[in-house]
Amino acid sequence: MKNHFLFCCLLLSFIGYSQKKTLQTKFISEKIEVDGNLDETIWQSAAVASDFIMFEPDNGKTIPENKKTEIRILYDNDAIYIGALMLDDNPEKILREITQRDNFGTSDVFGVFINGFNDGQQDFQFFVNAADGQADCITTDTNGEDYSWDAVWKSKAIITDKGWVVEMRIPYAALRFSGENKQTWGLNFFREIRRDRHKYTWNFIDSKLGTFTQQTGVLEGIENIKPPTRLFLLPYSSFYVNADARQKTYGTLKGGLDLKYGINDAFTLDMILIPDFGQTKYDDQILNLGPFEQQFNENRPFFTEGTDLFSKGNLVYSRRIGGVPTYKLNENESFTETPNVSLINAFKISGRTKDGLGVGILNAVTKKTPTSIYNGESGEIRNEIEPLANYNVLVLDQRFRKNSSVAFVNTNVTRNGSFRDGNVTALVWDLNTKKNTYNLAGDFKYSYINRAEDKKGINSQLNFSETSGKFRYGVGADITTKDFDNNDLGINFETNYYSLYGNTSYRILNPTKYFNSFNARINTYSQFQKETGKLQSGNIKFQINSNTKKNHYLGIGFDANPVETYDYYEPRTTDRYVIKPTKIGGFIYISTNYNNSFAIDFNPSYAVFDEAGRNSYGFSVGPRYRFNDRLSLNYNFNFFRQNNNKGYIDSINDDLNSATPNTIIFANRNVITYSNTLSGKYSLNSQMTFNIALRQYWSYAENKNALSLLQNGRLADFAGYTDNKNSSFYSWNADLSYSWWFAPGSQVSVLYRNNAGGFDRNINKEFTENITNLLNNDALSHVFSISVRYFIDYNQVKNKF
Repeated sequence: MKNHFLFCCLLLSFIGYSQKKTLQTKFISEKIEVDGNLDETIWQSAAVASDFIMFEPDNGKTIPENKKTEIRILYDNDAIYIGALMLDDNPEKILREITQRDNFGTSDVFGVFINGFNDGQQDFQFFVNAADGQADCITTDTNGEDYSWDAVWKSKAIITDKGWVVEMRIPYAALRFSGENKQTWGLNFFREIRRDRHKYTWNFIDSKLGTFTQQTGVLEGIENIKPPTRLFLLPYSSFYVNADARQKTYGTLKGGLDLKYGINDAFTLDMILIPDFGQTKYDDQILNLGPFEQQFNENRPFFTEGTDLFSKGNLVYSRRIGGVPTYKLNENESFTETPNVSLINAFKISGRTKDGLGVGILNAVTKKTPTSIYNGESGEIRNEIEPLANYNVLVLDQRFRKNSSVAFVNTNVTRNGSFRDGNVTALVWDLNTKKNTYNLAGDFKYSYINRAEDKKGINSQLNFSETSGKFRYGVGADITTKDFDNNDLGINFETNYYSLYGNTSYRILNPTKYFNSFNARINTYSQFQKETGKLQSGNIKFQINSNTKKNHYLGIGFDANPVETYDYYEPRTTDRYVIKPTKIGGFIYISTNYNNSFAIDFNPSYAVFDEAGRNSYGFSVGPRYRFNDRLSLNYNFNFFRQNNNKGYIDSINDDLNSATPNTIIFANRNVITYSNTLSGKYSLNSQMTFNIALRQYWSYAENKNALSLLQNGRLADFAGYTDNKNSSFYSWNADLSYSWWFAPGSQVSVLYRNNAGGFDRNINKEFTENITNLLNNDALSHVFSISVRYFIDYNQVKNKF
């Protein structure tokens, strides 16, 4: 009898976990004040969502009674309302660090996940932490969480003697759903008890499956809603004061307008009129000794918000739009004045129909920009023009069966006049089995460059993987032809190759005696030059990541290049290569529990090459201290040294009538890099925060002797080369800022910034003197700016008048 009873309990538990939970909501006409009290009587008549189940670490375990969680949802013609009551037997232990928006900090968190189409593809997620801070993001299984997306909504969190309470108002303008009279939405709730690192969801999310968004519950009961006109204006005004040693102090006043308009319930138009990106985060520039350009993060809000559709196929590198000119500087050249290609305007249209068709259109126009370039060797000045340019992206993404999609993508850049134009077209697919156990993904891309001589190329990849269970694996291949070029609006480093790769992994799904989580993974990668079949890259990596029972993160990894490979990129000359030696290396990663006031990250690494005296080693150490819930500081120091590194420095034309260099010069060099960063914040409350961000960087390459590249890819001593090709790059950036969200969607930002940088062939190894010279040189510039942005909802203005 006892066995039968146990079997029934297990069966009912399995059925409860595997089925989607349903919550009914109800229409209200009375006003709800978002104050965290839930004292309106209508709340008591709403259906309750409860019985939360652990997502991490002990997947499937029910929430204890003393942490019971109850959620209610109501709606009217303008918004939905969420009331969350979260019990805690130790309310005084609830972690509640005050942070700025989209940063959870060390705090308990409550979240609601909404999918207006109930298609298992994309969640709009809204979070409130116990310190009353907000965070929001768009989440897909393919791209994860995108916190650059920001919506305007209201919330309030308060701590009580029984736990904590959250009240939220999410307007329909912050969501996407079909225009049907009777709505059925995907829905889930999330709660993290931070001191235990326990995460729970209302509808069970089985960690054995490789999907998150498809394991939601269902919200029913929303009928005949009349969503308001989605028209939002964001006017702004900015004042800048600039000063440096080369020019007098001067002030600049700027103004502009951003616009968001809901074309219908599913599609939105975002437009920039007179853009201003003067307060975006600085770029972390490095000493780049390699053959490829440095890739920078996109920090401009317009190009980071809601870009899920535009990331299909990885074809868009939005830093191409505006900023630095596209033409390259030759040896010994520099800009006489730092150029800036201005953005005239930009817009994007994005959304998805009820049948799952996503449409994305992005368009931007940049200004014609003349530039003067100085040659330090000859003393000559040449003039260049960055022409007026139009950048366009079109995406059509069809979802089906709630877990798969096929997309068509086109990027196009048209430049005024006889300048180069670029066009890339791609077909992208992401196919999953019905039970989300296997995945087939890939793409086919075709590029066409229109210039004096047309250039056409293709790039394609195909990956197959098992995405569920403790043991998982994947295999794949890709190919890129010599003439594939998507660099007008994308970024691509390597061409003319094909590759094969695979991986296998093991993970625990529930905690063990020593670990909350444990993952071991092996990756292999082989790349071959397409025409000769020579091995360009051959690598195998083994890595373990784990989280201990005390929530310390530990990792260890090994990687090896077991055979010599042929590098066709470092020589910077067509059809030439340098042979790279075998290598073996490893690293350790330790990150102590961030719940503690003091925590530290430590990451040493070492690698040795099959070449006399050639090795590399380094470490990063990052202590952090949380003084209280308002004040915290994080410091990080990085050091990395490469001994007897071999790299390109020059090429010589022995035959003046030849366009191809006869002698390619490498250097045997030591490369040393230091960087120091400090970041911190002091939060007055969840709307007001002071921030500091400092970065000092110094890297130099000291050449020991010159080498010539032989036709067989080997290097030989080259005694006749005497030019100084040492490299030393140093930079300094400091940001002190104050941010105040004085109303929903409205912000005042005050920023003081100073920065400096420089490149030199002569290396000064005195660390302190180097920093002093950097901060005292003529290149140090200062900027003080104030920016005010005000969010205007057309409906609120209309109602007032």
